[in-house]
Amino acid sequence: MIDAQIRFRHLRCFLETARLGSLSNAAEALHVSQPAASKTIKELEEILDVALFDRTGRRLVLTRAGKLYQQYAGAALIDLGRAQDLLREMPGQKSKIAVGVLPTAATELLPLASLAFQPLQPDCLIRVSTGPNWLLLSQLREGTLDMVVGRMAQGGTMDGLSFRQLYSERVVPVVRPDHPLNRPDWSPANLANYPMMLPPSGAVISPMVRAYLHNIGISNPDPEFENVSLAFGRSVVQQSDTVWFISQGVVRTDIATGALAELPLQDVMMGGPVGVSMRESALITPEQRLLLECLVTAASDIHRKATTQKRPT
Repeated sequence: MIDAQIRFRHLRCFLETARLGSLSNAAEALHVSQPAASKTIKELEEILDVALFDRTGRRLVLTRAGKLYQQYAGAALIDLGRAQDLLREMPGQKSKIAVGVLPTAATELLPLASLAFQPLQPDCLIRVSTGPNWLLLSQLREGTLDMVVGRMAQGGTMDGLSFRQLYSERVVPVVRPDHPLNRPDWSPANLANYPMMLPPSGAVISPMVRAYLHNIGISNPDPEFENVSLAFGRSVVQQSDTVWFISQGVVRTDIATGALAELPLQDVMMGGPVGVSMRESALITPEQRLLLECLVTAASDIHRKATTQKRPT
C-alpha cells in the first residue's frame, strides 16, 4: 500500500533528478529552487527509509533501491497520464500508438504490419519516430514512445524494458551490381582496397561489424562514411565502389530487385535478434496488442519469403 505521506511532488522530483542526474537541473525543469528540490528528495528517502541516490560524486547516481523505485514509479506515472488522456479524449477522436523504429525494421517489417493494422483499427493513428537506438529507448522509458521496433540493444540499456524477439537478422556487405568485388571468388581481404560505409558507433550493429573487420586484418577501419539510412546509403553505393555494411532488412528489397548486390560471407555469424521493446509492467492497450500481432504476422511473412528466395530452383 502506498504510504500516505508520499505526494505527487515527491515522485516528480525524484524521477526528474534520476533522469537528469542533477538536483539543479531537476529543480530548473520543475520550476522550483534547488533547496526545495533537495528537501523533497530527502523527505522521500526518509519516508521510504532508504537512500535513493549515491552522492559521493559530482553527479547523482541511483542506488540499487533507486533504480528499482524509478522503474515502478515511472511506469505508474506514465500509466496514470495515459489513463487521464483517455478520459479526456472526445468521442470519435483517434487513439494513438507512438512507435520508434530502427532502420532494420523501417523499410519492410513496420510498413507491412502497419498496413495490415490500419483496416482493422481505422480510428487509431500510428505515429512513427526514427533515431538512434539509445534515443528511442530513452523516449520509451519516459513514455514518449509506446514501443520500439528493431534490433535488441545491449543488456545494460534494457533496464526496465522487455523485448519480444520476432526473428534473427544478419548484417551484410552490399555493393553496386557491377562492383569489382561482386563475383563468386571475392576475398574479404580485398575490402581494405575499397571505400567503406560502416554503421556509426551508436548503432547496435557497429561492434559486430568492427569485430568482423578486425578478424580479417582490418584492425582500425577508416571509413569514408558512417550511416544506416537507406536513401543515403543506396545512392552512395550505386554511384561508387563503396562497400556498405548494413542490416539485411534495410536493403532486402533492393537486393531482391537487383538495385544492390550482397557479398556473401562464408561461415560468418554476424547479426542478432530483431523484435519489439516495451516498458515492463506497462499497460498494454487493445490497439497496441493488435499491432504486436500484426508485427508477428509480418515477421513470419518476411521470413517465409526470404526462405523461399534462398531455395534452389
